Amino acid sequence: MNKIIITTGDPNGIGAEITIKALNKLELSDVVLISNKKVLDFYGKLKRDYELIEIPYGDVTPGEICKEAGEFCYRSLKKACELKGRGIVTAPVAKKALHLAGYNFNGQTEILEKFLAHDNMHAEMLFTAGKFRVLLLTRHCALKDINLTRDMVVEKVLNLAKFFTEKLLIPNPRFALCGFNPHAGEGGILGREEIEILQPAVDILKKQGINITNPLPADTLFIKAKDYDCIIANYHDQGLIPIKTVAGAKTVNMTIGLDVIRTSPGHGTAFDIAGKNIADETGMIEAIKAMIP
Repeated sequence: MNKIIITTGDPNGIGAEITIKALNKLELSDVVLISNKKVLDFYGKLKRDYELIEIPYGDVTPGEICKEAGEFCYRSLKKACELKGRGIVTAPVAKKALHLAGYNFNGQTEILEKFLAHDNMHAEMLFTAGKFRVLLLTRHCALKDINLTRDMVVEKVLNLAKFFTEKLLIPNPRFALCGFNPHAGEGGILGREEIEILQPAVDILKKQGINITNPLPADTLFIKAKDYDCIIANYHDQGLIPIKTVAGAKTVNMTIGLDVIRTSPGHGTAFDIAGKNIADETGMIEAIKAMIP
């Protein structure tokens, strides 16, 4: 299938609303929706008759977090992975709803990896806003549970380089690596991750021809984001606070490293405004546009 597969996310959040608004503005034809007609009708009206693959769902209750919604989200993602298409675009889901349904994943990225990874593939989280790009070395985990290793850093950066050269057609991309600690550890005074993990990884990568900086203080590195094709952050907030501050709703969450690229708005389910028809579709528009050649 050479179409864009779109899931509408948690039926009690803003996913269906922003999907409808985005598609009505973009007016695409090569789209398959994985959703539910009752859910779509509750949140708006599509201008086109898109191919719809129905996932069963009961009554829509905007703002409610429930296991039925978690089941709907999981089954929607599973079906999207079966179809693959030209790419997958996902509206936001609630981790708590997934957990209530018995699916203990920390996000959609992990579910996509479960169904799409093979031959030691690993999904990576790349956030983009035009040419401002940030790769996360770790995903959704508590700060106290971050466990960086030299081999992990090497593998993730090599996967990133492959994506840039093969998918974005950018030869010899320029990468900048954030230090883990304040001031990049200040020579070991403020932490030794730079000395024991990050710099050894950089040395290996440079020997393999990767254009990457030594670990640099993150608080000033992002000021120079335009000088690099991608900044590599060690953990969630280190990378996402800068790009979301600059790009806001135009930030796109992109899953790379699998056979199929997936994009998603950089925001969540916004249960507090669900069903009020005031959700901003900008992020969904950008996520879909990222799939258009």
